[in-house]
Amino acid sequence: MSTTVATKAPPLERGQSPARRAVRRFLRHKLAVAGLVVVLSFILIAALAPWIAPYDPIATSWSNIRKPPSALHWFGTDENGRDVLSRLIWGARASLMAGVISVLGAVLIGVPIGLLAGLAGGWVDATISRIADAMLSVPFLILAIALAAFLGPALENAMIAIAITASPVFVRLARGMALDAKSTDWVEASRALGNPPWRIAFVHVLPNIIPPLLVQSTLAIAEAIIAEASLSFLGLGQQPPAPSWGSMLNSAQRFLDGAPWLAIAPGAAIFIVVLAFNLVGDGLRDALDPRADRR
Repeated sequence: MSTTVATKAPPLERGQSPARRAVRRFLRHKLAVAGLVVVLSFILIAALAPWIAPYDPIATSWSNIRKPPSALHWFGTDENGRDVLSRLIWGARASLMAGVISVLGAVLIGVPIGLLAGLAGGWVDATISRIADAMLSVPFLILAIALAAFLGPALENAMIAIAITASPVFVRLARGMALDAKSTDWVEASRALGNPPWRIAFVHVLPNIIPPLLVQSTLAIAEAIIAEASLSFLGLGQQPPAPSWGSMLNSAQRFLDGAPWLAIAPGAAIFIVVLAFNLVGDGLRDALDPRADRR
């Protein structure tokens, strides 16, 4: 009997750590791997923008106004004679930075508040939950626009608005995990040993939130990129002449009939990056699911 059991058990998988098994599951998800390649490619393009952009993104040339794509200007030029490809490359910096920093801010706001609500309970939990529910009842983009309009037009203010708007999702996530962990034996034992609530939250509960937090953060970055593009399109985000994909779409809307390339490039970039982040999020969700190996 022992020989049969040993034959069925995969020794390689038994020796693997949970992290290695998660990586193996992620690599089996071909679309997620493709999405990760796209995300890393855009991050690399944004990081190398000063060296790979063929032209100054804000330099105007009145002799090259709305020129179609050519060997000199692969994506054409805009209404001020600026190279669209160069502005697209530099715009990747603004859009990706806004997405990542906004979500990081949302995590830093939402997770501690959610842990506090879940572990404290009582009126603290009720108050925080009602505020989070009220914010979630308003459409994400509408609330972001309202906050950005209140703070004033600037990329930094747009990021603050997006971070505040996205934080209730992380409040709910952290609160739910804290409530699940609150009644477990190891949390009760930690309390019995006299550990303070902050230690219980950040040492015993927070590590269990990291897998779903990674998934939610990846999906939230995609939503934040769309939100930043929308705010910049409305004039509430990145301000001209600094490039961002949303502001490029704003400028292009007046010339859709005669110069459609002005809208195609930033629109395609937003679509591709958002799709890639969603694919990565789906792959992470499957990879970090401990039940995946039993399916």
